[in-house]
Amino acid sequence: WGGFTTVYCHLSKFAVRAGQKIKRGDVIGYVGQTGKALGPHVHYEVRRNGKAVNPYQYILEE
Repeated sequence: WGGFTTVYCHLSKFAVRAGQKIKRGDVIGYVGQTGKALGPHVHYEVRRNGKAVNPYQYILEE
């Protein structure tokens, strides 16, 4: 997908499998509190060619 991947950490449960195609609005997982997290949340990253990039410009595209 153009070298893009997304990362979701601290989920309590996954609703999809790695590599599964998803579309906007699909449930991919459920908020959790794992590791040293101070409260329930989701850590979200967009990576392009393996390098973390600012997701802002991608999450608002239609």
